[in-house]
Amino acid sequence: MPEAVQTVTHTPAEILRLAPVQQASNGICYAVFGDMHLSGKDLEHMVAAVPSSIASALSRKAYYFVPLTVARGEDTAIAERYDVALSENAVCHRALKLGGSECVFISTRLMEDRFSIAFEFFINVAHALVEQAGVAQDFSDLVQKHATDRVRGETSLDAYELRKVATGNTPDAERARNEYFAAAFADSIAIYMLASFIDVDYYDLREREYPLLQPAPLAERLRKVAELFPANPGFEFAIFYKRRQP
Repeated sequence: MPEAVQTVTHTPAEILRLAPVQQASNGICYAVFGDMHLSGKDLEHMVAAVPSSIASALSRKAYYFVPLTVARGEDTAIAERYDVALSENAVCHRALKLGGSECVFISTRLMEDRFSIAFEFFINVAHALVEQAGVAQDFSDLVQKHATDRVRGETSLDAYELRKVATGNTPDAERARNEYFAAAFADSIAIYMLASFIDVDYYDLREREYPLLQPAPLAERLRKVAELFPANPGFEFAIFYKRRQP
């Protein structure tokens, strides 16, 4: 019986040497390493979907698309291909400070399709933007209105849980409110970029752990994000409502 071939792994520092960094037209720096499902054309189009106004805020940051990012305690290993044994300790992404820059390693083989890979990339970009630039006041005002009006649902489990604390009468309400606005802003930015990259059905965004924000208020948030960060040339964002079948 032939022996199983052991998957080769590398340190993140080795990946920096092995995978040359490219710069997209919007300024995003990224690299590809190993065996993954997403085609080069799709990956290039996905990275280019990040609006230039967002990309400009992400200085000294690079995204590495790899098969598996494996957590080994405080250490990280990058696998050249998918491996069942390694996948047990793999994480969706890990951000590391290397060579004066922040490098984000995204495990493309933990996800089955470009929707999932793209959303993982976009949510990382969105959180980085919010951490760097904060939350737009117009967006905070809109989210506060939704909370005051008791609009059902939210855009992520984090936002859903934070909203409950932020709208309560506890000492943590003020801190939770700021975190809630930041989570909702990052979620909406990521969904907006995803919808600029591929067609997204509202029902594709639903999760079991929390109720998704209702379509109309979600559309309001996405339109506000589109005003703040216009899509790049060659990309389009639009919201369409389907009629229910009789």
